[in-house]
Amino acid sequence: MTALAPLTPSRRERLNRRSLRLAYATVGYNVAEGVVAIIAGAVASSTALIGFGIDSGIEVSSATVVIWQFRSTLPEARERLALKLIAVSFFALAAWVGFDSVRSLLVGEAAQPSGVGIGLAAVSVVVMPLLVWAKRRTGRELGSASVEADSTQTLLCTYLSAVLLIGLTLNAVLGWSWADPAAALVIAAVAVREGVQAWRGEACDDCAAPGAEQACQDGCC
Repeated sequence: MTALAPLTPSRRERLNRRSLRLAYATVGYNVAEGVVAIIAGAVASSTALIGFGIDSGIEVSSATVVIWQFRSTLPEARERLALKLIAVSFFALAAWVGFDSVRSLLVGEAAQPSGVGIGLAAVSVVVMPLLVWAKRRTGRELGSASVEADSTQTLLCTYLSAVLLIGLTLNAVLGWSWADPAAALVIAAVAVREGVQAWRGEACDDCAAPGAEQACQDGCC
């Protein structure tokens, strides 16, 4: 990966504003997604849909951290704490998804088919990758590990959307109620890994050292 050109103050300011807009868009979409998922999950007695709704709330918390950071006149000063807070959101996501998946597998709950849930998951599979792409591009140009970590949180939400879509479809077509919680356990493991990387993100402070830019770009940044 080639080193990025230094940012001009005006370009940095535009990227800061873009980061804020993307975070606000994430909050708005995930609040609506979470409400629909929880209601649909309650109607269908689907722990997967309810868990997906709670995950949307965790995604909101990650985007809120970015909003808190970039509403500051000096966002870089909040970078380290922002990474810690996003790491906590990863761990919360992993804890919830892992617990809910194991409970669903042990109890063997059979949820009712949910057309609303399938439609919601399908929309999220389309919308979330667009947010991931925009956040990651902005974070890399800005050199913000917190924005990139938030994009990874959104990427995990994309994976969960795909897992939910597959699980709900298999349940509706074949009656395989175990498919969704089994696949979600893999997502929980990935969330733990990403949380650890975000928690260690302060290593990017060393990027200012001569010759360290490439290692930083290939690592946490």
